[in-house]
Amino acid sequence: MFEDSLLESAGRIRTRRSLTTATSLALQSLLLATLVLLPLFYTEALPGPLWLTRALVSPPPPPRGEPAPANTSRAGASGIRDGHLRMPRRIPSSIAHIVEEQLPSGGSFGVPFGTPDGAEGGVLRGILSAGAIAAPLPPKAPPTARLKISQGVVEGLLIHQVKPEYPHIALQTRTQGAVVLHAIIGRDGTITSLEVASGHPMLVSAALDAVRQWRYRPYMLNGEPVEVETSITVNFVLGK
Repeated sequence: MFEDSLLESAGRIRTRRSLTTATSLALQSLLLATLVLLPLFYTEALPGPLWLTRALVSPPPPPRGEPAPANTSRAGASGIRDGHLRMPRRIPSSIAHIVEEQLPSGGSFGVPFGTPDGAEGGVLRGILSAGAIAAPLPPKAPPTARLKISQGVVEGLLIHQVKPEYPHIALQTRTQGAVVLHAIIGRDGTITSLEVASGHPMLVSAALDAVRQWRYRPYMLNGEPVEVETSITVNFVLGK
């Protein structure tokens, strides 16, 4: 009998323990579901992200008596200032519709891009019409003044040379030496001016007669012939 009572009490204890465990699990599940679903019904109470809270902070109003600083920058117009998104002061009721101006069709572009009397149907930014005043041409550079060049350069331009005739009186007196002449050679290569710089009087006349017949190639500068000034030396040497 005692054993039966123990067995009966053991069965009751197991039954009560199972019921308590099931009830506890049910209550905990209900509490957990309540904690999970409650924020979904009250989203306003949820704390927002730190960057969103900072980004949507409305700027403080300007003090009285002082106008608000006008931000003409591109960033201020877009609502971004100092790297943060600012909340707009008001939401526009409508969006402005911008219509671009169309170019006139079939007209003349003479007035905007050329002259008032431009030809009709001309090319945009093309050649001006015949009535437009052309820009004056730059004045032609004046001819280069006379250049002074060395005797060695002139000898390289010589194309026709006449040997001087030795004077008879100089042969009899056995007179010899060099006659230096100051010459101006024109643009066509001919001698235009000839003066005696130094030399024996018996030899000067023969040197002048011979050099006046010499011819040179024109001296060119920038593709143009120029007049040159130089010295010419004529040597008179007796034969051995």
